[in-house]
Amino acid sequence: MTVAVQALAERLWRNVERVLVGKRTAIELAIVALLCEGHLLIEDVPGIGKTTLARALAASMGGTFRRLQCTPDLLPSDVTGVSVFDQRTAEFVFRPGPIFTNVLLADEINRSTPRTQSAVLEAMQEAQVSADGVTRALPRPFVVLATQNPVELEGTFPLPEAQLDRFLIRLSLGYPSEDDEDVLLARGPSSFAHLDAVAPPEDILTAVAACAQVRVHTDVRRYVVLVSRATRNDPDVRLGASPRATLALHRASQAWAAMHGRDFVTPDDVKYLARPVLAHRLIAGLEARLRGRDAESIVDSILDKVPVPVEPQGITKR
Repeated sequence: MTVAVQALAERLWRNVERVLVGKRTAIELAIVALLCEGHLLIEDVPGIGKTTLARALAASMGGTFRRLQCTPDLLPSDVTGVSVFDQRTAEFVFRPGPIFTNVLLADEINRSTPRTQSAVLEAMQEAQVSADGVTRALPRPFVVLATQNPVELEGTFPLPEAQLDRFLIRLSLGYPSEDDEDVLLARGPSSFAHLDAVAPPEDILTAVAACAQVRVHTDVRRYVVLVSRATRNDPDVRLGASPRATLALHRASQAWAAMHGRDFVTPDDVKYLARPVLAHRLIAGLEARLRGRDAESIVDSILDKVPVPVEPQGITKR
């Protein structure tokens, strides 16, 4: 099954690279989120390609896709849906909001108010929406791809820790290299019309099930726990990784291994994913920030300190 997951992942990143140049690492991390049915936070300065990545992933998945352009006047009912009175039947009828989809693009999510941000909390964690006293399941797979600009903070509402913890992975794209930017100009404006749906929802769900079966040796599983717990005991950390973060690192490592054709997780998989999975869930202390330390550097230092298990017989590095 891992061979099939590897082939699916390759189809996805090749398809996305048709419109997003030179960002294979970011694309692969986004695919990890899809294979875990997790949610992805894409954070970077304007014009880098955040929305392009989200739209290209959605187009490559097929299924249903909805986009929310988040603004301060966006209401929770604009996200979840609303009941309207049907004069023909004399009854209230629920009209689902854009969150009832396979892929939801929440563009500039930090420009919506905390009230609206909280409207997606239950959906992100439980894949369901409660409205008018009724709980409605969301279609599977359900993935939120959210973007935000961390530089322009006027008129924004920073995501609270509870919502950040529900994003499996946070990634940044960064500026393209000189050669990649030249290729970007040669290609011209991105067009999503020619992107194929290379991984329909049923294939995604099959791959999700296959990733969950990837073996994690006891020593490697213990290593995941030690890395996560080390964030809670680090003196430079005010808020460490939650048990949800430990589960996320475990699941992401399984997906990463399957994407590379293996049915087992190595310590290298855990180390590679620790920063994108854990860093956005940590809050560095004031003194640490004054010394120039941020969550990413703290995770790196923890990986240097926590002993790496000797790989069991039959498990080799990539």
